[in-house]
Amino acid sequence: MKVAAVIPARYGSKRLPGKPLRMLGGKTIIQRVYERVIKARSVRLCMIATDDERIYREAEAFGALAVMTSPELNSGSERVAEAIERSRAEVELVVNVQGDEPFIPPELIDEVVAPMLRDAGMEVCTAKVRIGEPEYVNDPNVVKVVTDPQGWALYFSRSAIPYYRDDAAEAAEQVHYKHIGIYAYRLPALRRFVRWEPTPLERAEKLEQLRFLEHGVGIYVVETPHDSLGIDTEDDLKRAEKFGF
Repeated sequence: MKVAAVIPARYGSKRLPGKPLRMLGGKTIIQRVYERVIKARSVRLCMIATDDERIYREAEAFGALAVMTSPELNSGSERVAEAIERSRAEVELVVNVQGDEPFIPPELIDEVVAPMLRDAGMEVCTAKVRIGEPEYVNDPNVVKVVTDPQGWALYFSRSAIPYYRDDAAEAAEQVHYKHIGIYAYRLPALRRFVRWEPTPLERAEKLEQLRFLEHGVGIYVVETPHDSLGIDTEDDLKRAEKFGF
């Protein structure tokens, strides 16, 4: 089965403008992400989807396949879908890897693809990791997820879920899970997604994956030991520089 990874990369980030082209260890962030993704064993094709000529030229300069997409798109998933259509790539599974994840483990990509290869009826898969730092549980920038016993997502939220109403001390001892923003889709599911209008819960939480749940599409969530450091702000970039390459 042919698996394509698409890295959506937008220039106009509000918190860190020009983020994909910022330097990290002598290379741009977008190059760092690309070099991690192509190490995944399951990926047969990798492309960068962007709305900016500067990112397009940078991608071509380090040898990546780049696809120009519309600046009017509302989400990374929409950019991924448009890139697949414009490239005319013949693929069955598409992996959306965010363009601000220069430390993403290639093994994580393979872990998200694996259940899709085993189960032909699975349409969307993503990942979660245990939250080890208590202060992240109530941090709205850390998206949380709860699943049923079989691993299917029940809800994603910026709030602490589950919420322990009666015992704050008990809540601090419970396991909470961070959602890692990587997705594998079957192509028909992705095409349906971009035809739907944003849904009420999606608009409230600003979480596009809720669009699938609100339309009754199950999202399988793999638990992984692998986490990643996304770069959204100048402080994130400073922390990333300390990791080294």
